[in-house]
Amino acid sequence: MAMQAQEIEDLIRVSFPDAQITITDLAGDGNHYAAEVIDATFADMNRVQQQRAVYAALKGKMDGPNGDLHALALTTKAPE
Repeated sequence: MAMQAQEIEDLIRVSFPDAQITITDLAGDGNHYAAEVIDATFADMNRVQQQRAVYAALKGKMDGPNGDLHALALTTKAPE
């Protein structure tokens, strides 16, 4: 089942309420997205920790072949 960009943003926003979040539908199919998440809490994390935190915020929507979200190209960073 495809997801809307707003659904992805809403899930991330729960864990990162002050983040700057940009979601882009890469293929127009609701299954392949890119997300950029910029949040101050990332300042003390390495990139792997940042991305794990965002994936955790998706609450299993990418888990396995039956996940609602097939692919997410993720960029994370702290504000400059």
